[in-house]
Amino acid sequence: MTEVISRRALNGFGGARHSWHRAQPAAAHDSGIVCKYWLRGNCTRNPCRFLHNHKAILSNLPSQPLRVVTKRANEVQNARNVKRRTSPEDALDNKVNEGGITKKPFVEEKVVEEKVVDSVKQCAAVDQKLTAVCNDVVPEKVQHKICVDWVKKSCVLGEKCKYMHSWSSSIDFSKVVQLEGHQKAVTGINLLSGLDKLFTSSEDGTVRMWNCHTGKCIVEANMGSPVWCLASEGSWVFAGITNAIKAWNIETQLELTLNAPGGHVYSLDMVDGVLYCGLQDGSILVWKLNSEAASFEGPMLVKGHTGAVVSLFRGGTWLYSGSVDKTVKMWDFKNMVCIHTLQKHSEEVMSVLCWERYLLSSSLDKTIKVWGFTEAGNVEVIYTHFEDNGILSLSGMHDAAGNPILLCSCNDNSVRLYDLPSFVERGRIYANEDVRKIHIGPRGQFFTGDEAGAVSVWRCSGDFSGLLDNISAA
Repeated sequence: MTEVISRRALNGFGGARHSWHRAQPAAAHDSGIVCKYWLRGNCTRNPCRFLHNHKAILSNLPSQPLRVVTKRANEVQNARNVKRRTSPEDALDNKVNEGGITKKPFVEEKVVEEKVVDSVKQCAAVDQKLTAVCNDVVPEKVQHKICVDWVKKSCVLGEKCKYMHSWSSSIDFSKVVQLEGHQKAVTGINLLSGLDKLFTSSEDGTVRMWNCHTGKCIVEANMGSPVWCLASEGSWVFAGITNAIKAWNIETQLELTLNAPGGHVYSLDMVDGVLYCGLQDGSILVWKLNSEAASFEGPMLVKGHTGAVVSLFRGGTWLYSGSVDKTVKMWDFKNMVCIHTLQKHSEEVMSVLCWERYLLSSSLDKTIKVWGFTEAGNVEVIYTHFEDNGILSLSGMHDAAGNPILLCSCNDNSVRLYDLPSFVERGRIYANEDVRKIHIGPRGQFFTGDEAGAVSVWRCSGDFSGLLDNISAA
């Protein structure tokens, strides 16, 4: 296309008109030139003769390091191509003086070679910079990090947000509902077998009973002091407070108080009518239920730990106890004699769990240790799993296919789910605060309670109609 340019030369009245044709420079769109003002986000021309498209930048990036020519080098090239007039002074400067020393030329011939970043990195950097301008590229999601604004229901980026907009990183696990009511950390969750009632306890000093069909709190009992743990068996529910245990029989409405001197009651477990209690001073108390008299006989006092007993679990012929003294003890539950003391953790042992013939223990030292019996009858660590954060709680369940899954709560507001025995990660679920308690329910359901006071109900995908057994946890 040509452009006609007219000019009137005013050489007197009715001066001559001069016209000529001038070829227009090659179109910027054809040469792939990108508008520099558009790159800065302030181009005001519409239409603009330069490209407004980041794809042209990516396609034109060099595959070899660029040769960057400095302004001084441009002057050298101009000096070569243009015949300059030299003054007598300039001529004298370029002559050889008597000493045989030639003066340096007026223009230095120096070309600077500079290496530019690798073309792949350049492409990535340019693409990332232009995403916000072009709005046609969805950024790669940041794994295992939830959008804070999404949690507050204020994120406006939608699918373009690089953070997760989901409470789970896997489609195998979904959040059903969240129960609100507790004002402080949730310390216990128990679903009574055969009933549709869920019990939860909290450091806010309350025990709540929830209707599992409606998700509504139907009873709230104030204990008058923080509740540190919760346990249940049959129609009995137990809440550990300071120096005592509150007990309720849901069927008969009987209420009992069991004295437990030794500070806070941090852990409870009841199996086959025997109630085990872990105390702040490191001791363990044992009661036996007298069903006919509807009372508890005991307690038997057992000492061994030097720090608070924060986890108890009875499996097989053993009672396992985890303590802040960094040890796990194995007790003969019939006479409560300590048979083994396991000392491989370097920080507080927060949870113990039995899986088949193995014992699993978790600690704030960021490890899960798997213990097994040797041929000599000793108990040793046969595998150690490492995490990036301290581990607060362990629990276990089976998926719809009957495969065991380990649930591992860490102090980064997440729960990891692993296949056993491979420890291959199946996914993660998240909470607003650290998850202190995990409880396994029927038919692929499980519950989590966090330090913010929220109780969440989760479901594992699949058909659980033929699956009955779950892994048990303390």
